[in-house]
Amino acid sequence: QVQLVESGGGLVQAGGSLRLSCAASGRTFSSYVMGWFRQAPGKERDIVAAISWSGSNTYYADSVKGRFTVSRDNAKNTVYLQMNSLKPEETAVYYCAGRTALFSDRYYVEDTEYRDWGQGTQVTVSS
Repeated sequence: QVQLVESGGGLVQAGGSLRLSCAASGRTFSSYVMGWFRQAPGKERDIVAAISWSGSNTYYADSVKGRFTVSRDNAKNTVYLQMNSLKPEETAVYYCAGRTALFSDRYYVEDTEYRDWGQGTQVTVSS
């Protein structure tokens, strides 16, 4: 099992940028598929982005394409989410999640497909 700890959240004005980090413990991070999710108050948890174990394959929700970038550094056991041009409606708790990859260099987009979760980091975008 991998323990995940997010950081980098905070308060930012609309149009601003933040970079979230998710640090993982454990020796198997390089074989882990990673995802970023967010949950606003009263709403369901939604996928934001995902990245395969190698970093070669990535997924973005339509709402963040062109503004967010997911990346990973397996040597540092860390996955990142660079968020640009943030909007007030993107205020939420952001979570990173991980799971082992099964036989392929793919990503997963459903939260039920992930086993390990961080505690979340609050992102607040003011208008």
